[in-house]
Amino acid sequence: MRTLVMIAVLSITGVGTVLAQEASDNAAYKSKTVYDFDDDNVEGDLQRPDGELVNSINKAQHESLIEIRKDFIPEMLKSLEDI
Repeated sequence: MRTLVMIAVLSITGVGTVLAQEASDNAAYKSKTVYDFDDDNVEGDLQRPDGELVNSINKAQHESLIEIRKDFIPEMLKSLEDI
């Protein structure tokens, strides 16, 4: 079983090195490449939604989510008396 695993690992790593290609040093590159596209007319319609756009400029007014307890200070004083 161990030899089978070793053979699989060696074959997988060996395949990667076999498929690797060395860079050729005699490659010649142009210093400037120019792509010339002829004048092509593109015809079509503007795609947009069929409905009207609704903008909401005014912000909605909400009540405060913070509720101030009116009995907070008396409860604090009562807890001090209990100590």
